[in-house]
Amino acid sequence: MNRMPVTPVAVLSALVFAASASAHARVSPPITLAKSGQVFTLAVPTEKANATTTKIELTPPQGFDIDSFVPAPDWNRNVQQTGSGENAVITKVTWDGGKVPTGEDAAFSFTASTDAAKTYTFAVRQTYSDGSVVEWSGPESSDTPAPTVEAKSSFGGGGTSTLSVIALIVGGLGLVVALAALAAGPGRRSLA
Repeated sequence: MNRMPVTPVAVLSALVFAASASAHARVSPPITLAKSGQVFTLAVPTEKANATTTKIELTPPQGFDIDSFVPAPDWNRNVQQTGSGENAVITKVTWDGGKVPTGEDAAFSFTASTDAAKTYTFAVRQTYSDGSVVEWSGPESSDTPAPTVEAKSSFGGGGTSTLSVIALIVGGLGLVVALAALAAGPGRRSLA
């Protein structure tokens, strides 16, 4: 089966999906390896005209363990947790004091891991300078969907892609041409 004609369609579909998803709060990467540390970024768009995003609250789902944070200039961070030391579990993070204008994203990075292979759903609360609030906690089909991360037990695909096969064939042909050139040796004529 020839998969090459499908590739442009798949790329175009991915770009359209990415463009439509960019207007929502999201945690990236959206797919991760379960039980493995990863740097994640929460991005929340400022969509309201004549207002700035001044506060973001993130409530991570159970089993999504935040270990540390990347500093976010111009923002104050407040962490709520249960336990302490290695037994600490972060239950809520609030960033405030920033001023993200319309058309830009408030972005915060942190290192975390998941405890199992499943989908994790986050609750995000965004506060604007005019006091209005957006709850990013709805279903995927809503105007304010909750961000999700899918943790997988492995990324193994098993099987061989068409591109890999083509690369092996081209590499083999290159080797044959090189060996033929070596076999011809110094008896070649000059083209000049």
